Amino acid sequence: MEKLTRAQGADVVHNLIMENRAHLTVSGVEDVESFNDEEIILHTQMEVLIVTGTELKINKLSVDTGEVEIEGFIDCLRYAMSKANRGGILSRMFK
Repeated sequence: MEKLTRAQGADVVHNLIMENRAHLTVSGVEDVESFNDEEIILHTQMEVLIVTGTELKINKLSVDTGEVEIEGFIDCLRYAMSKANRGGILSRMFK
């Protein structure tokens, strides 16, 4: 899958707008790691955003603006550190 890239010099803000747990707009998206009808994993400017639910689908994906629109029944929005930011097990043990 190709990595999303925004226009050079563009200052993208990370926002979430959810309407009735059925429509979610996310800005500041840098990459879509994976998606299916129960889980969508997005790399944002903040951290990795995991959206879970049922009958999820991506309606709009804009590479230029870094915006993603998701529809379906949304159960959970969760942030997680990307594996690249976590470091190895030793770096986590000795923090």
